[in-house]
Order: sequence, then structure tokens, then C-alpha cells
Amino acid sequence: MEHGTKTAIDSDGHGGPLAQLRRLTAEQRELARAQTAEVRRARAGGYSWQAIASALEISKQAAHKKYGRN
Repeated sequence: MEHGTKTAIDSDGHGGPLAQLRRLTAEQRELARAQTAEVRRARAGGYSWQAIASALEISKQAAHKKYGRN
């Protein structure tokens, strides 16, 4: 059974998988921006990297590496 390969040129409408992938990608970008803003706000409010990392469910080192220069 062969499956035809669709290209990005193929239109899949508003509910098709490519449209959903585009929507999810845009939402991920917006979430990342919001998360960065909240980390900055937390740091400005005096929260430790450990507290921020805990809220993000990542290690302190990972939080500092990702957001430390922001």
C-alpha cells in the first residue's frame, strides 16, 4: 500500500495536520516568550534560580543556562 507524499504546497485546510502543526509551532513560540518574561519577572522579584527551576520542573543549572543572560 503506497501513500502519496504531500508537499507544503498542498493545501490541507484549517483543520488538517499541517495547519495544526503551524498553529502549535506558533503557540510554542508564544509560550516560550511568556515563559522568558515570567522568569525575568521572578528574578527581578528576588526569586532564586532554584525556586524558578523548581517551578519550571528543570534543574537549577538548566534554568540558569537557558535564562541566565536574559
